[in-house]
Amino acid sequence: MNLDIQNNKKGQALVEFVIILPIFIFMLLAIIDIGKVIYNQNRLESEMSSVVLLYRNEKSYDEILDELSLNDESVTLDVTNEENEMVTFSLKKKVTIVTPGLNLLFSNPYEIEVTRVIHYE
Repeated sequence: MNLDIQNNKKGQALVEFVIILPIFIFMLLAIIDIGKVIYNQNRLESEMSSVVLLYRNEKSYDEILDELSLNDESVTLDVTNEENEMVTFSLKKKVTIVTPGLNLLFSNPYEIEVTRVIHYE
């Protein structure tokens, strides 16, 4: 009789483990994906600071592209001049989301954009 109760507890633990494991894996992958998005956002913010500093030092668009460490082909730099008063710099990067179901919250690939508008000099 005692052996039968112990087998039921082992089976219950196995069922609980099987139920919890996919939820745990989903949460782990979601944390990794969100961390990847935040890391790339911070990286683009840092690159944007470099772009603005180079622009303030009167570098041309080609010189800015040459001096940036944009080795990643998915990062793009756009510069627009709005009515000769303001210059808008925009860095964009697409990040692939690998967690299944997380694309309901984020588009896949998720596009990160960092924009600065500074006075044209």
